[in-house]
Amino acid sequence: MKKMMMPAVSLAALAAATVMPSAVVGTPRMEAAGGVEALLKQVQQELNRVGDDVRRAGEDALKQQTKNGEVTAEAKETADKALKQYHELNSAVSNLTGKLEALESRNVDLEQHYAGQGRGGAGVVSVGQEIANSDDLKNYIERGAQGGLTLRPTNAITTVSGATGGLIVPDQDRQVTSMPMQRLAVRALLSQATTESDLVKYARQTVRTSGAAPTAEGGTMPELVVKWSAEEAAVRKIAAIVHASDEALADAGQLQALIDQELRYDLDLEEEAQIIAGDGLNQNLLGLTSVAASFVAPTGLPNETRIDRLRLGLLQIALSNNAADGVTINPVDWAGIELQKDSQKRYIFGNPNELATPRLWGLDVVPTLSHSLGEWMVGAFRMAATIYDRQENEILISSEHGTNFVEGMKTIRGTKRLALAHKRPGALVTGNFTFA
Repeated sequence: MKKMMMPAVSLAALAAATVMPSAVVGTPRMEAAGGVEALLKQVQQELNRVGDDVRRAGEDALKQQTKNGEVTAEAKETADKALKQYHELNSAVSNLTGKLEALESRNVDLEQHYAGQGRGGAGVVSVGQEIANSDDLKNYIERGAQGGLTLRPTNAITTVSGATGGLIVPDQDRQVTSMPMQRLAVRALLSQATTESDLVKYARQTVRTSGAAPTAEGGTMPELVVKWSAEEAAVRKIAAIVHASDEALADAGQLQALIDQELRYDLDLEEEAQIIAGDGLNQNLLGLTSVAASFVAPTGLPNETRIDRLRLGLLQIALSNNAADGVTINPVDWAGIELQKDSQKRYIFGNPNELATPRLWGLDVVPTLSHSLGEWMVGAFRMAATIYDRQENEILISSEHGTNFVEGMKTIRGTKRLALAHKRPGALVTGNFTFA
């Protein structure tokens, strides 16, 4: 019977798989990797040969079993030894392959290092070192350092240690990240116009008493009574200032963010607050909730939920011969409406997985933080009031303020002027969600 002996190359492969070859330890160049690669090639050839022996041993065992009905112990032992040798060589191949890849990676790093520094060299010379050792600089100092001197270093400034101390210049993101802003949508509900004056005068009908009736020939005809009142809306100014350094003004990105994302937003935010709840005193606008009709619950109808109350408010608008076109409400109260469920715990407002525009009773709903919690308003907004713009957002920049000049600061002023005329205050109804 043929004996299965492990060749010397196999033993060398097993040793190399667990011990770093001496060439690798002593030589930081590709010769080490080349030695491992040659050994790997020999082991691979031996692995193929042993594989053939394993296959032949298996075939001999199969023939014995077919002929005699069983495999002899000697044939089984031969096949087991060949198979064990095959697995050991296969494992050695895998380990040698991994070591070869690691050596190649290490050699690349070392060659890059030696390419820049050289074996036993003095290392990378920084720009500062090059200038300090410059003959031109030494001669300039010897001449008394008179006049000027221009030095042009040839050493490249890189991220290599010694060149710039590892300095990497960071990128500058010109997009300024601001805080979140409130959605301002109430203005869009109202009619809008412009004015060239500081006072808007208009006539508003206050009385309409119907007089039409069937009248006999020659009889006295009934009189239609109509009365008007002269009304006026004063233009009010909304203003704010912000201080900025000269450097910030020179930065276009910061300046744009400062004006568009902060100053204008601050003016528009106050404008919406005035439109909703201004009390008309001093320089305040007279807001919508200050003139809207108060909610009066009719008898005999459900008035138990937020949805009930808003529907009754729309009924009050309809009974005043106005056609509602919108609803304004605090976001918390709107969330309470959307979370309402039926007796089977199903959401009344459909599938929560779907994003839908806020609507109730066929009308657009505008959730706004300008409403206090529990406050709401419904009605014909476009017919109820008109915004007259006297001056859109105006931006002025000046250094003539306080100590701006000596501190290198500028004051940016934003202003807007508008009037709010209430043409049909009865077209709006406001109320709350307080239930008895």
